[in-house]
Amino acid sequence: MTPLGNVKLVRAAIDSFNRGDWDSFLADMAADFQLDLSRATGPEHGIYDLERTRHLLGEFSESWGSLRIEGDDFREIGAHVVAPLTLRAQGREGIEVPSRVTWVWTVRDGAVVRAAMYQGLDDALAAVEAESG
Repeated sequence: MTPLGNVKLVRAAIDSFNRGDWDSFLADMAADFQLDLSRATGPEHGIYDLERTRHLLGEFSESWGSLRIEGDDFREIGAHVVAPLTLRAQGREGIEVPSRVTWVWTVRDGAVVRAAMYQGLDDALAAVEAESG
């Protein structure tokens, strides 16, 4: 694995997501990676390991005609990258469903160990501050 800056690592993962390249998206995730959707309001709610995340991505992407993540405000705070992102999911009939949430990506030793979703930027920043304590 080539070491990247934390923000570059997250941007590369998002680029892979936008291409639908799940292998590339997960390539920089640690073996003990956790996808934290415990604050999600949708049907997928919980904390998922790397293998379950791979499965979840496949299932989720099959439900939509296209998926794209957009964001340009990436804040590197210690081992974390806080990123308010918009997911633009387009249904098979062409209807677009935007979803705006903030993600906190935690990076250790050049690999993403956790990606946690928060409903808002303030909640995400408070969680990072509490963890950094």
